[in-house]
Amino acid sequence: MTTILLPPSETKRAGGSAEAPLTLDGLALPVLAPQREAVVSSLMALSADPVLAAQVLKLSPRQLGEIDVNASIRSAPTMPAVDRYTGVLFDALDAPALETDARRWLGEHVLIQTALLGPVGALDPIPAYRLAAGASIPGLGPLKRVWADPVRDAFAVLPGLVIDLRSEAYAALGPVPAGIATTYVRVVAEGPDGSVRALNHFNKKSKGMLVGRLALDRPHLSSVADLIDWARSAGLVIRASATPGEVELVALG
Repeated sequence: MTTILLPPSETKRAGGSAEAPLTLDGLALPVLAPQREAVVSSLMALSADPVLAAQVLKLSPRQLGEIDVNASIRSAPTMPAVDRYTGVLFDALDAPALETDARRWLGEHVLIQTALLGPVGALDPIPAYRLAAGASIPGLGPLKRVWADPVRDAFAVLPGLVIDLRSEAYAALGPVPAGIATTYVRVVAEGPDGSVRALNHFNKKSKGMLVGRLALDRPHLSSVADLIDWARSAGLVIRASATPGEVELVALG
C-alpha cells in the first residue's frame, strides 16, 4: 500500500454538488473529526466579523468575497478534493481528465493536507474555502497547534510507503511519525556539469505530473527502492538524496 501526501492550493474551482454538503464524519481519517469540527466552527464564527476576518486571512480588497465563502462552508456545494484545487500542481495532475481506474487509485492512495479539514482523501467531497497553513484563528490559535499531534497519530496507522510531496508549511501540520516508511520528494534540475538545484514553479508541476503518472501505472510500491525502480522503468529519474529521508526527482516537463 502506498500513500501519497499532497499539499492543497490557495486557488480553488468554484461550484460542485449542492446535494452533497460537507459531512465531516465521511472524510478520510475520521478520527480527526473533533479537530475538523473545531476549525470549521471557528472559521465560520470568524466570518461574522468581516474586518477581523480580512486581517486574520490576509485578504486584499478584491478577496473580501472569500469571507462569505467561509461563512457558508457547511451548506456550500462540494466536489472531490482533487478536483476542487487548481494551480500548478493540480493543473499538471489534471485529475478530472483521468480515467475511472486512475481516479479510483487516487481516492485510495492520495491524501491532501488541508488547513481546514486536515488530510482528506483525493475523492472526499469538500467545499470551497479560504484558509492557509500559517493562519491563527481567534479562539483556536495557530493551526499547527490544532493539527500536528492528532494528524501524526492518525498517520501512525498508514501501511506501506508514504511519499511526501507537501510543502514545508503543510508538512508541519501533519508530521509523519517515526517508524513509518516514508520519503520526502525534492524536485531538482540538473545542470550540464551535473550540478543540481532545487526548483519552485517546476517543483509543483513535476509533482503533479508524477502523481498523474503513478495513477496511470498504479505500481505496487512498498519501499523507496521500489519507487526508484518504478521511476526508472517509467523513464523518470528518482534517486536517493544525500539528505536522509529524501529522494530527488529530476524535473519533468
